[in-house]
Amino acid sequence: MKIAKNLGLFIGLIALLTSCKNKNGQADAYGNFEAVEIVVSSLASGQLVDFQPVEGDQLAAGQVVGLVDTTDLALRISQVKAQQAAVLSRLESVRAQKQVQQQQLANARTDKNRIISLFNDGAATAKQKDDIEGAIALIEKQISATEAQIGSIVGEAEALGKQVDQVRESIRKSAVINPVKGTVLTKYVNMGEVVVFGKALYKLADLSSLELKVYISGRQLSGFVIGQPVKVYIDQQKDQEPALLDGTVSWISPSAEFTPKTIQTREERVDLVYAMKVRVKNDGRLKIGMPGEINRIQ
Repeated sequence: MKIAKNLGLFIGLIALLTSCKNKNGQADAYGNFEAVEIVVSSLASGQLVDFQPVEGDQLAAGQVVGLVDTTDLALRISQVKAQQAAVLSRLESVRAQKQVQQQQLANARTDKNRIISLFNDGAATAKQKDDIEGAIALIEKQISATEAQIGSIVGEAEALGKQVDQVRESIRKSAVINPVKGTVLTKYVNMGEVVVFGKALYKLADLSSLELKVYISGRQLSGFVIGQPVKVYIDQQKDQEPALLDGTVSWISPSAEFTPKTIQTREERVDLVYAMKVRVKNDGRLKIGMPGEINRIQ
């Protein structure tokens, strides 16, 4: 009974392994696993005073993983704020000056009304009337000049405010923020090194699932659609059969191309094929560049 049970398991295993091949005993397509790799670059220039990424580490999206020295920026923002404070103080002084001039104008207009009344009664001279009108015109010009000065100072204060905002933005960009969830693949710099804007810091990819990029012929094209489940096989130890994984067709190229040079024979490379990607959940065994093969589920 035990022998019969073992024989049944053996036959089932043979059936499973043979089902992974097409009628010719070959896989439907071959390829290599790949992932979307992202290179994170510096948005600031200066010394890396903190840098945490380590190859193999998993990073979360939005995680702060480093910092470019912000000492110069902090000094700069202090200087600009001091200039801004001086300008705002000058602005208050000029506005107070305008208030004095406006009061002088109000007093002069009151005097003008009184002088005109006296002039009409013959108690004031024409010169007094002309003098007060000239005084009013002069004060109005002074107020106009003061208002122009206020406008200039306000513009200067706004420009300094924009400088403060720019420096603050530069300080914000000095923090190295990881953009997406993923595993660090390569580290290009170390803490203490000096970097410049655009310098590559590290490369990462989300390895929770990989895509097996394969190439199929025009004859095979009608047999695959996006979203279709397929069987994926990867090599294991020499004395072990290929491991079976579940995959899903995630992309099929809309146009044909010549078979890539990575294909072994020249005869195969002159054939037109279609690139196709199969997404496979990674249980830890899949690595970027690892070969794999697929078969349709019959």
